[in-house]
This record gives sequence, C-alpha cells and structure tokens, in this order.
Amino acid sequence: MHNSFSRRNRVLLAELIKTDFKLRYQGSMLGYMWAILRPLLMFAILYVVFAKVLRFGDGIPHYPVYLLTGTVLWNFFTECTFQGIHAIEQRGDLIRKISFPKYVVVVSATSTALINLLINLVVVVVFALINGVVPTWSWLLVPLSVVELYVLALGISLLLGAINVKFRDIGSIWEVLMQAMFYAVPIIYPITMVTATSEVIAKIMLLNPIAQVIQDARNNLITTEAVTTWELVGPLGGIASVGIVVAVFVIAVLYFRKKAKYFAEEV
Repeated sequence: MHNSFSRRNRVLLAELIKTDFKLRYQGSMLGYMWAILRPLLMFAILYVVFAKVLRFGDGIPHYPVYLLTGTVLWNFFTECTFQGIHAIEQRGDLIRKISFPKYVVVVSATSTALINLLINLVVVVVFALINGVVPTWSWLLVPLSVVELYVLALGISLLLGAINVKFRDIGSIWEVLMQAMFYAVPIIYPITMVTATSEVIAKIMLLNPIAQVIQDARNNLITTEAVTTWELVGPLGGIASVGIVVAVFVIAVLYFRKKAKYFAEEV
C-alpha cells in the first residue's frame, strides 16, 4: 500500500514538473532557449556596467566567469523561491480535487528552476573552459553547493508558501527583499572590496548562506582567490552558515506540515 502510494506521488510529481516546465515557455518564440538567454542577458548587462565601466573585476582572475557563476546561482535562487512561494495558490484547483501530499506541488515548482540551473551550469562550464579556466578535482564539489542552495530555497518556499496561502502579500514582500539582498551578496563585486572597508561587515555578509554558496562555487570552479566563509570567518562560520540552511529547512517542513491540512479550505 505504501509503495503504491509513493509511486503515485512520484508519477504526480513528474507530471507536474513536465507541465510547469512546458507552461513556463509556452507561446514564446524562443521557447526553452530563454532558460539560457535570460541569465546570459543579465550577465551581459552587469558585465558592461560593473566590469567595463566601474572596473569592479580588476585583479580578479577570470572575472567574466566569476560574474556569470554568481549571476546564474542568484537567478536560480530567486526563480526557485518566487515559483515555490506561489505554488500552492496557483495549484488551488488541484489541491481541492485530489488528496496528495501538498509538498509535491512546491517541489515540482522549484524543480523547474533546478532544471534551468543545470542547463545554465553547462553554459558556465563551457564559458569557463573558453576563458582559460583549468579544470581541477574541486569542480566535483560544486554540486554540493547547488544542493545546499536548493535546500535553502525549498525551505523558504515551503515556509513562505504556507504563509502566502492566507496572507497573499508575502510574495510581494519577498520580491522587494530579494531586490535589496542582491546588493548585500557579493555577486557583482568581490568581497575583498568590503574587507578593505570593514572586515567585520564582510564576515557578517559571508554568514549569509547564499553568499557562502556563491563564494564556495567560485572558489571550487574558478579561482582559489575567491574568499570563502570558511577562510574569512573560519570553520565555525562555515558550519554556522550551513546550520542556518538546515534550521530554515526543518522549521519550514514542520510549519508546512502543520498548515497543509487547511490549504484546501484557504486556497
């Protein structure tokens, strides 16, 4: 009985992921190409403004790849949380008609962003090789950073998505917060620019799990000159950052499970 139930959930999840991915690009002339073009266009704008005009990348090895990596991971996190937060309300009809674990809806919505990320990471790797980055064994550690970032995004999606069912302003508030956070995470500028002003502020910034993941990915993929949380704050700082991810996810799962039984009535 349990196996058939689990199998049904897996089939439902697979169908929802396929549907979400198709609907995302339906009616678009370029279709699935937007999965690659969107982050590349954002990267191009940021590169022209911050590398060519403001010269933020001076002294950073392979700065174009450095910037592209940060842009791709940030886009994944924002897309994942935006989709996840609105997943329950957007699947209201399905939730009212069928009995199934409600987390499946959130996982399917965030999985679409994960598929886009995997496509974009292939572009990053190709771009890195063209730019002269030499592959090392540390490249194998990048998937760990992706998993950590996805767990954080999924946790936030479950938590805020459950709240958003009743209070529909949550999605808009999160969007504003993400716009502010974009400048609080070292995506377009190196963290060394912050340490030159205040090492304390730089350490606080790198305790942010998003910043920790991006810097770890850059360090493992591009250059060991990319300062990580583990180096600047210390091993305890890195553990604390990962601990935040685990705490957010656990709290989110518990809260989501508590509220899920009321979704059919409130959505």
